[in-house]
Amino acid sequence: GMYHEKLLIWRETMNLVVAVYEATQRFPRMELYGLGQQLRRAAISIISNIAEGSGRASGIDRRHFFVMARGSLREAEAQVAVAARLGYIAAPEEQALHALCDHVGRLLSGLIRTATP
Repeated sequence: GMYHEKLLIWRETMNLVVAVYEATQRFPRMELYGLGQQLRRAAISIISNIAEGSGRASGIDRRHFFVMARGSLREAEAQVAVAARLGYIAAPEEQALHALCDHVGRLLSGLIRTATP
């Protein structure tokens, strides 16, 4: 049901946020306020919008926040790809992050579909 879906997306997004924070901790110092911070901000935006959407009564309101979360997710995916190309993230870690992004993206798409009147 809806409760289970929300619980699942919360847990998976939290895993993504933690993985992003762990990955960005290993970025070069010069990237501390650059790409690292942007990637962290995108990840936080995903979970914040999910939290906000989950607390909304109306389907239209919920959908708005889940769509915003999906936008931040796309941003994070792009930033992970850039970081990997720059050599800040090793291939296995990049694959793990993209797998988490894919999973969260699928869960979000499901929530957007069910929230759409």
